[in-house]
Amino acid sequence: MKETFKKESIEWLKALAIGGIIFIIIRAFFFSNYEVEGESMMPTLQDGNKLVVNKMGYKISNFKHFDVIVFHANKQEDYVKRVIGLPGDKMEYKDDHLYINGKMYKETYLDPYRSQVSAGRLTGDFTLKEITGKKMVPKDMLFVLGDNRLGSWDSRHFGFIPIDQVVGKVSMRYWPLDEFQVSF
Repeated sequence: MKETFKKESIEWLKALAIGGIIFIIIRAFFFSNYEVEGESMMPTLQDGNKLVVNKMGYKISNFKHFDVIVFHANKQEDYVKRVIGLPGDKMEYKDDHLYINGKMYKETYLDPYRSQVSAGRLTGDFTLKEITGKKMVPKDMLFVLGDNRLGSWDSRHFGFIPIDQVVGKVSMRYWPLDEFQVSF
């Protein structure tokens, strides 16, 4: 009986150790947690929301317009923003409408915020050339904006972000539980 208990205990310890190693590998290379700080992504994300960031997504697939990403803003901070411009894109905002390569895009994720703004405009008119000096998004760079356009520090202020600074794509909001979401 004692020998069986000892063998079973060793098997359980092995299973726990292997499980722990797998968890550490997944956490280090595939997914990470992120807590939203600030109001730059309101109403989509609020201060204190907890997110799961898919780190592998951009190693495997291409960036897409309107993905919500986390990137290294500097050595101390990561930001969460929405991808608006991809490499090679020409873009502008005119009368609060987004035009990418001459085509107008509806930003439906801004609709809840539009109804709260008395001025009627969330995003001022601009072209890439006016704010960055470039006609299009350069190779290996992204143009990002926060959803709270009136209160976001984003590419309109700091310019393009290098693709290699992207941590990953936001895959899920898990906190608070009543705001669980997987699509942004």
